[in-house]
Amino acid sequence: MTMTALGEPCVLLKLGEVVLKGRNREVFEMRLRANIKAALKDYTVDIRQRHGVIALFLPEGTGVEVAEAVAQRVSEVPGLVLVHLAWRIPKDPEAVTKAAIELIKDTGEVARKARFAVRARRRDKRFPLRSNEIDHLVGGAINDTYGLPVDLKNPELTVHIEVDRDEVFLFTGGRPGQGGLPVGSSGRALVLMSGGIDSPVAAYRMMRRGLRVDFLHFSGIPFTTSESIYKAYALVRSLDRFQGKSRLWVVPFGKAQQSIKASGQERLNMIAQRRLMLKTAEEVAHRIHAEALVTGDSLGQVSSQTLTNITAQDNAVDLPILRPLIGLDKTEIIAEARRIGTLEISELPDEDCCTLLAPRSAETRAKIEDLKQIERRLDAEDLAAQLADSIQAYKLDA
Repeated sequence: MTMTALGEPCVLLKLGEVVLKGRNREVFEMRLRANIKAALKDYTVDIRQRHGVIALFLPEGTGVEVAEAVAQRVSEVPGLVLVHLAWRIPKDPEAVTKAAIELIKDTGEVARKARFAVRARRRDKRFPLRSNEIDHLVGGAINDTYGLPVDLKNPELTVHIEVDRDEVFLFTGGRPGQGGLPVGSSGRALVLMSGGIDSPVAAYRMMRRGLRVDFLHFSGIPFTTSESIYKAYALVRSLDRFQGKSRLWVVPFGKAQQSIKASGQERLNMIAQRRLMLKTAEEVAHRIHAEALVTGDSLGQVSSQTLTNITAQDNAVDLPILRPLIGLDKTEIIAEARRIGTLEISELPDEDCCTLLAPRSAETRAKIEDLKQIERRLDAEDLAAQLADSIQAYKLDA
C-alpha cells in the first residue's frame, strides 16, 4: 500500500463557545473566518465551513509540511479550541479503511502495540454505514492488520473519522487552539503596555475575549534611553500573532513625571502618575475609537494595586478599566506569560519610567481629594491632552 491511500492533507478547525451564540452565531463565525483568512495570508487556502467545523483545503499536491505549518499558524487564532491535521478520503468504506491502516502504519503506537479506539462521526446521514458500523469496520481492520488491542475507555491511540458532505476526514490527535472569541467581535480597547510581565498577559486575555487591542507605552524619555520602547515593541510583535495589524503608541512621559515629582507629595507620586497615565490613555482611546482601557493590575501585588488605590485610579477617568489579572497571583501570571511566549522578553533589562518616581515609602490608601489637589496644580486635564498630542505611532513590520 502506498501513501496515496491517504488522499490529500487538509486542516480541520473545531469551534468553541462561538457555537453557543444563538442568533448572533453567524456574526461571530464571519469574524472568525475573516481572522483565519488574515492569519493565513501567506498561504493558498480554501476556507469552508460546515456544521460548526471549518475545513482548510490546500492546493492539490501540497505536502504535509505545508499543512503542518498552516495548522500551527491557525492554532494561534482565538476562537478555535482544536486544530487537526487531517486527510481527505473519498466517501467509500473500503477507501476509509485502507487510509486508516495507512495513517497509523509508521507510528510509535503500532510499534509498541498501544491500545486503540476508532471514533466515527457521520454528519452526512446518506453514508451507507452508521457511526458504530464504521467503528467496527475500521477497528476490526486495524486489529487484524497490526494486532493492536481495543480499548474504548482509555485508548492510547484514537483514530477519528468524520463523514462530511463531500468527503471523509481522517485524523489522529490534534493541537489545542486558543479558545475564547474571535478578535474584533467584542470591540476595541487600549492596553497600557509596560515592559513588565503583567500587561502582555492582560492584553492576551482580552484578545481571547474578542477585543481588538492597541498598545500605549509610557517612556521615561528624555530622562531614560529608548530601551523600554524597543522592549514594548518586541512584546507587541510577539502578541501580534494572535490578532494581526497591532499598533503601538508611545508617550514621552519623562517631563510630566518631573512635574509630578516637584509637587512635593512623594508618597502620592506613584498614584498621581498612574492617574495621569490613565487620563492620557483615555484621551488617546477617544482618538482611536477604543471603548475601554486595559491594565495588568493584580489586587494587592504592589502598593499601587491595593483596593483603595485601584478605586482612586478608576476615579480619574470615565472609560471602563478592564483588569483581567485582578485575581491572579504572580506565579499564575508568570506561567501564562511563559506559555504565550512573552516572559523571556519581559525579563530583559530596561529603564522603566516608573522607577523615576519610586518613593521611599509608598501610599497604600491614597485619598482622592489629595490626588485631585496635585492634579489641579499640574492642570492635569490639559497636560493629558498635550501628552496625547505628543504620541508616536509604531507600526509593526510585515
